[in-house]
Amino acid sequence: MKINSSVLLSKYIKAYTLKMVSKAKASHVGGGLSISDILAVLYNNILYFDSQKPLLENRDRFILSKGHCCAALYATLALKNFFTLRDLNSFAQFGSNFMSHASHKVKGVEFSTGSLGHGLPYAVGKAVAAKSRNKKWEVFVLLSDGELNEGSNWEATLFASHHNLNNLTIIVDYNKLQSLTTVEKTIKIEPLKDKFEAFGCYVSEVNGHDHEELKNSLSKTNKKNSPKVIIAHTVKGKGVSFMENRVEWHYKSPDEDQLETALNEIGVSL
Repeated sequence: MKINSSVLLSKYIKAYTLKMVSKAKASHVGGGLSISDILAVLYNNILYFDSQKPLLENRDRFILSKGHCCAALYATLALKNFFTLRDLNSFAQFGSNFMSHASHKVKGVEFSTGSLGHGLPYAVGKAVAAKSRNKKWEVFVLLSDGELNEGSNWEATLFASHHNLNNLTIIVDYNKLQSLTTVEKTIKIEPLKDKFEAFGCYVSEVNGHDHEELKNSLSKTNKKNSPKVIIAHTVKGKGVSFMENRVEWHYKSPDEDQLETALNEIGVSL
């Protein structure tokens, strides 16, 4: 499928994410919907890659650290022709490579994730490798807000800043819901922008569903010789009225009627 518009791509990402999670009776659809616009902009406008050569040496590297939301990434990769849309039918099925947490066995997935706090340290290592080899490829990593409770992220950020890794972009999916409640009630992370700046990063805040804001922030030249951090304010369950800002959709899967309603709201027929 060839889709040139990031806005249209995000709708299809959401639609296939909903379909996969519903069919498999899986979880994490809310978080998948909150990152769909970010993924659409990254894969439509920012990342350099060749879907027919997924291991191309000079490709940009993208790591989904919040690996539980891999359905959205799998949908993106299928829509960008790394594999067929039919392959998505095996999502979360026994014996399938399309596991319910991100798996490197799937073409285009750089790193298996799911245990939170691992993606950023890995991304930092990739950024160091690029610098040490004088390679031009860049590294992008997408974290969840609740994941920032993990100390490994802050250690990795300190290391990245110390080594002036301006080829690293950290994106935080700041939907403000975490597991069973809000981020605020679990472990407060504010003032988030100030914290990243204190760690030596170049930080911007955007509406994580505004494609122009995302494009501008992701493509903007880093003003500092340091990692770039983009705090993307998002809505968990974005695009489906009965899922938006509802913590239960971290775990629930839509039944057939809910799936039909959701697809109608998104405006995509599969």
